Amino acid sequence: MLRILVAVIISLSLTGVASAQGDAPEPCGPSGELGANLSGNVASDSSCFEIRMYTAAPEQDGAGGIDNLHRRFREGEVELFEKHGAKFIGAWQRLDNPNTLVWMMAYRNRAHRDEVFSNFLADPEWKELLAKYPVPIDIEAFFLSASDYSVLK
Repeated sequence: MLRILVAVIISLSLTGVASAQGDAPEPCGPSGELGANLSGNVASDSSCFEIRMYTAAPEQDGAGGIDNLHRRFREGEVELFEKHGAKFIGAWQRLDNPNTLVWMMAYRNRAHRDEVFSNFLADPEWKELLAKYPVPIDIEAFFLSASDYSVLK
């Protein structure tokens, strides 16, 4: 059980590895915060959107499993992100891969995203929730800025 918990915390902590190593994080957000090669079709008032896909390890001895991952989100993960300043856009169950939860958050810009994640990971409520629902996950994440004609910004 402890090994599972450590694996999840390490996986989540890797979201900040690039900036911790001195590499600039991927840009994200309004066109004015992006380089010329990225800003041409981006809205000046775009949020920084992050889509994350969590593929859960199969449930074993009460740990893991997509159902426990959904429970964790239902019972507090979403609220904790919002508490730290993120805007929760939605969550989806992948039908082609039923062990995968896809969710989207919005932030003011990339710096705000990194601040939200840092505060979220340090929150004692998150650590309690993670201990209650330990789910080893594989994470795929990417960032988006809204196009200048997008309804959602």
